[in-house]
Amino acid sequence: MKIIDIQEKTFPISSDIKNAYISFTKMDCSVVAIKTDVKINGENIIGYGFHSNGRYAVGELLKKRFIPRLKEASSKSLINDVGDNFSPEKIWKILMQNEKPGGHGERSTAVGTIDMAIWDIVSKIEQVPLYEHLAKKYGDGKFTNKIFVYAAGGYYYPGKDIPMLMDEMKSYLNMGFTTVKMKIGGAPLVEDLKRIESVLKLVGSGKNLCVDANGRFDLKTAIEYGKALEQYELKWFEEAGDPLDYHLNAELTKN
Repeated sequence: MKIIDIQEKTFPISSDIKNAYISFTKMDCSVVAIKTDVKINGENIIGYGFHSNGRYAVGELLKKRFIPRLKEASSKSLINDVGDNFSPEKIWKILMQNEKPGGHGERSTAVGTIDMAIWDIVSKIEQVPLYEHLAKKYGDGKFTNKIFVYAAGGYYYPGKDIPMLMDEMKSYLNMGFTTVKMKIGGAPLVEDLKRIESVLKLVGSGKNLCVDANGRFDLKTAIEYGKALEQYELKWFEEAGDPLDYHLNAELTKN
């Protein structure tokens, strides 16, 4: 049981959209494919991984640090104790060799992209969906084929007005989504409230609407927005401030 090839490519995913903090005009994404010598129905199993938008491609980190570590590791060190599958836990430790503890830099994106591909391989070898494998290995074996999902959108871009925002949200509802999420913080509060109220007319209840400020606000602004949003009883108010601003987040929870 071996990894026989690892490929990484960077793909452009640029657009004119923006959230409250960043523009996506130069956004790109890393995609990894890990090929193994394990075959099912005569085809080699390949695991795929990629990272979310909002994170730039991490090709240099992958090519210079993490992919070489994976290639240099012995095949035996990549396998679980039973010997019937790869071990994401052991591979994670290999990837993090010679890495300083702590930090929240781009290395987490690089390691996570490989990690996704490894879990894809594991579930394909098991020939079950990953959630079923995880439930059996790490839980009580119980799982469901249903899970809550929502459609995320409501980005800002040049010329996008409230009717266009409503058309976007209608498209998600037409797809079958009942909960949607929209960006806030990229416009003045008064304008954002109008945007929120327009979407509420479509989704029918604040319980079906989430908002995301992408870490834009300082404490004063976060509280100001929170108090203004309270009347709508929204499902959640996401990333009001910097996730690592522990004081801001602690104070925000008190209000």
